[in-house]
Amino acid sequence: MDTIEKDILKREGEEAEKGDLREGRDVEKGEVAGSEGAGVCGDNEGDDGYVAPLRGLSFLDRFLVVWIVLAIAIGIILGNTVDSVGPALQKGEFVGVSVPIAIGLLVMMYPILCKVRYETLHLLFQSRGLWTQILISFVLNWIVAPLFMVALAWAFLPDRQDLREGLIFVGIARCIAMVLIWNELAKGDSNYCAVLVAFNSILQIVLFAPFAVFYVQVVSHGEKTDVSYEKVAQSVGVFLGIPLGAAVLTRLTLKTLIGEEKYQKHFIRYIAPWSLIGLLYTIIVLFASQGANVVRQITDVLRVCAPLLVYFLVIFTSTVWFCWKMGYGYRVSCTQSFTAASNNFELAIAVVVAVYGAGSGQALASTVGPLIEVPVLVALVYVLRYVQRRWAWKG
Repeated sequence: MDTIEKDILKREGEEAEKGDLREGRDVEKGEVAGSEGAGVCGDNEGDDGYVAPLRGLSFLDRFLVVWIVLAIAIGIILGNTVDSVGPALQKGEFVGVSVPIAIGLLVMMYPILCKVRYETLHLLFQSRGLWTQILISFVLNWIVAPLFMVALAWAFLPDRQDLREGLIFVGIARCIAMVLIWNELAKGDSNYCAVLVAFNSILQIVLFAPFAVFYVQVVSHGEKTDVSYEKVAQSVGVFLGIPLGAAVLTRLTLKTLIGEEKYQKHFIRYIAPWSLIGLLYTIIVLFASQGANVVRQITDVLRVCAPLLVYFLVIFTSTVWFCWKMGYGYRVSCTQSFTAASNNFELAIAVVVAVYGAGSGQALASTVGPLIEVPVLVALVYVLRYVQRRWAWKG
């Protein structure tokens, strides 16, 4: 994550000197904060200077797929070999979730939210062009993507209400975390991405609960479902609201006390790995709690993989095509595409477990999300970098 931190510090210096993002024309053309004169993809790299995207990841992030697979394997093995694991992990509850799972969910959300630049939200009121991009992002993230996931869930899983509902929760959980990594690797606009992440963090608190009820009960005509606005709102308020509030307080306090540079170089670098640790711990606990059911449901896992794969590929490629046809620059188009295609699987897992339980089909479907999203979006980073160089996509 060092590259993201360095880019943020560099761009903040440029903003202070040039007053970037004051003019809407920069955003509308895909030149958000610090991209002027940057050439293709924010730099002027030719073929000789091309750097493989995975080199921008830390060791832990680079092999995230491997760690997730190992976590799933460890959980399944524990659940099938140690009889006391399942009951032990279900002891004690916090807003409907077992305490071990609740701890993991809170731990994995907090470090990611500490990286969001909440102080950039004021830019929304200074640039007409940025409002245009925000509107496009809102339509893609909160209207197109969820509806498409609902359609795919029904197309691939017409006979499985539980798996459909798990996918729907994944579809309405818009990404506010891993998109920072994908955007950085593909050389998207870091400042615009930070604004989008902050914007979606707030929308997640407001819209996730009503959207969940709407898409599960109204659009999908869910029957005998236990989802309610109160349960979903409570889960979002706890598992997103608590870490979000703590992250905002932490960021504003520490930036005042130690400054931006020390905050990024020391505090963020220290807590960053805990997000992955929390995710892996949560996956282990989830699969260990389900025990033998996971082995018996391997067919369900494969069935969930298919619509997820179609979802990521179609949403991403269609957004890239739309931005290209609209004449937007590469950097903003890159950020739009990865934001639209990414999902907040941490939040989806948290809410689904709270509403339906760790052993439910909904929880199984949401847990498969990161297993598909991570390798697919890493591959799309390479694809987009190739397209950018092939088309000489400027801005």
